[in-house]
Formats: sequence, C-alpha cells, structure tokens
Amino acid sequence: MSEAKVNAAQRTLRIIKALQHRSYLGMSNKELAEATGESAVNISRALAVLVDEGFVHKLETNDYAFTPLFAQIATKHLAEIDFNIQRAEEVKQRINTALYR
Repeated sequence: MSEAKVNAAQRTLRIIKALQHRSYLGMSNKELAEATGESAVNISRALAVLVDEGFVHKLETNDYAFTPLFAQIATKHLAEIDFNIQRAEEVKQRINTALYR
C-alpha cells in the first residue's frame, strides 16, 4: 500500500478486514489500532460509523464484533452467484441442445 494519507473509507475497510479474523469474539479498539496501524482515536471514529450503520456492535467485554448483517449480506451475495450460475448453465444447455438438432 502506498504512503498516501488514508481516508475514512479506507480506515473503515481495514477495520472490517481485521475483524474478519475474530468476527464473533471481537477485537478491542487497541487491537484494531495495532492491526491497522491507525491511532485509537481514528479507530473509534470509524467504529462509531460501523456501529451506527449496524455492521458492528460493542460486546460486554468492550470489544467490537460483527453483527449478523455481514452474514446476511454474504448469504444474499452467494445466493445471487448461485442463481446466475444456474442461469448460465441453463443457457449453455439450450445452446448445446440447439447445436445437436
């Protein structure tokens, strides 16, 4: 990654990437700061956005973890992929059937 200044969106995405390794048990603000190379203050700002948008929640341990929203998004994404694979297979079968008539 370049040495250019990191913007808020990049910081937030880096937090998401770091949390994927402890998505259920969560990570502390300090752990996220260490994992991303960001200051604790910047991590707090980004976490506030993730909490407000429903992607992350604060656990009783004061660690932050994903909410079920990530699983819901991933599940819908996989369903869309499966649907499109199925459609492609159907088109492929129609083409093959037409070729052998």
